[in-house]
Amino acid sequence: MIKHNELLTTHLLSQKEGNIVSDMDGEKVMLSIENGKYYNLGEVGGDIWDLLEQPVSVQDLVTSLTTQYHVTKEECEEQVLTFLDHLAEEGLLETHSR
Repeated sequence: MIKHNELLTTHLLSQKEGNIVSDMDGEKVMLSIENGKYYNLGEVGGDIWDLLEQPVSVQDLVTSLTTQYHVTKEECEEQVLTFLDHLAEEGLLETHSR
C-alpha cells in the first residue's frame, strides 16, 4: 500500500474491493466492510471514485476532472492528491504496476 504523501501523478490506482457505495442526494457515501467505517465522498469525490473503477493514473484523473470542472490543473492536482492520500491512508485504494 502507498503511504501518505507518497502518491505521484504517475501512480496507477483503482478502488479496493469490498466497499458498499451508494448515491445520496448527488453525493456518494461508502461503507468499508474491512475497517467498518462510513465515508462521505461528496460530489467530486464520488466522481473520482467512479473514475477509479478501473486502474487509472493520477495524471489521467486530473485531466478528466479539469474538463468537467472549472479548475486549474495545478489546483486540481493538489486537491486530487490530497483526497487520494486520504483514501490510501484508509486502505481504500489498490496500486497497480504499469
